[in-house]
Amino acid sequence: MSTATATVAASTADLEARIRQAPQKFRVMTGDRPTGPLHLGHYFGTLHNRVRLQELGVDVFVIIADYQVLTDRDVADRLGEHMEGMLLDYLAVGIDPARSTVFNHSAVPALNQLMLPFLSLVSVAELNRNPTVKDEIAHSRQSAVSGLMFTYPVHQAADILFCKGNLVPVGQDQLPHLEVTRTVARRFNERYEAVFPEPEALLSDAPLLLGTDGTKMSKSRGNSIALGADADETARLIKGAKTDAELHITYDPESRPGVSSLVLLAALCLGRDPHAVAEEIGGGGAAALKRTVTEAVNSRMAPIRARRAEYARDMGYVRSVLRAGNERANEIAAATLEEVRSVMGGALQ
Repeated sequence: MSTATATVAASTADLEARIRQAPQKFRVMTGDRPTGPLHLGHYFGTLHNRVRLQELGVDVFVIIADYQVLTDRDVADRLGEHMEGMLLDYLAVGIDPARSTVFNHSAVPALNQLMLPFLSLVSVAELNRNPTVKDEIAHSRQSAVSGLMFTYPVHQAADILFCKGNLVPVGQDQLPHLEVTRTVARRFNERYEAVFPEPEALLSDAPLLLGTDGTKMSKSRGNSIALGADADETARLIKGAKTDAELHITYDPESRPGVSSLVLLAALCLGRDPHAVAEEIGGGGAAALKRTVTEAVNSRMAPIRARRAEYARDMGYVRSVLRAGNERANEIAAATLEEVRSVMGGALQ
């Protein structure tokens, strides 16, 4: 283990210990853009962790970032459909509206107003250097991205700081975005008055799941297995997943990424070590591997699918969850914006 990796691991372990000791001191802010169906990568990467933190007693805020859909595309296609699907997925995996707040960007005007003073706290050069923004531009659908892409990290800062979130679960690739938030909070506090916490990163140890084409699983790349997919659709997608010509199955992510990602998916669903899963399949080849993965995924997802179907029969209730979350988020955002206006000397009035 490298020194840097050991330092991150130690920091994460310390943070986890503090969360368990006093969960009421933490407020998590996290969320997703409604650009398509949530998938297994989301489930193992973030969704189950949100539920875990909720169960520990942490105050969890989950944003459906509808405004941010436009950062890398010209129009927000099927936005209402994607938002409702996302709500169903949240409820199905265990997000509890009694303990967590689910809301959407466009319903909370005061949150979005915070972006203007926050933009004054960062330079164009700083935004231009953000490696996560550069990667997102590289994978954008547009030949020329709009200015929204460069303000994306500051908009995320508003998302996190409007509710004074102090804990943000992130993957390693999202750390530059969180550093912008920390910079905004620090500079605001120094320039005006101490209002905002500098949120800590709760680094995810969830390994990367590849899509069916062997690249990163993504809503926009058409290579994912949606949480809302039924058993037959899941089987079809796994059957078409990219593997290799070697018969004996091993878990070797560097040399055999496609095969190893399937092994990992089965292991995550079964709660087992991926090396043990690969050894058990042995010389069964890709066909046996895909059967194992299909059975494991369908077994793990069965209760989630059942809950999703149950919620889908009462969309009135599902929409009421978002209305209640929007109401709470509006109350908090309005109070935060008023505090910001006050310490800035009425500059925003």
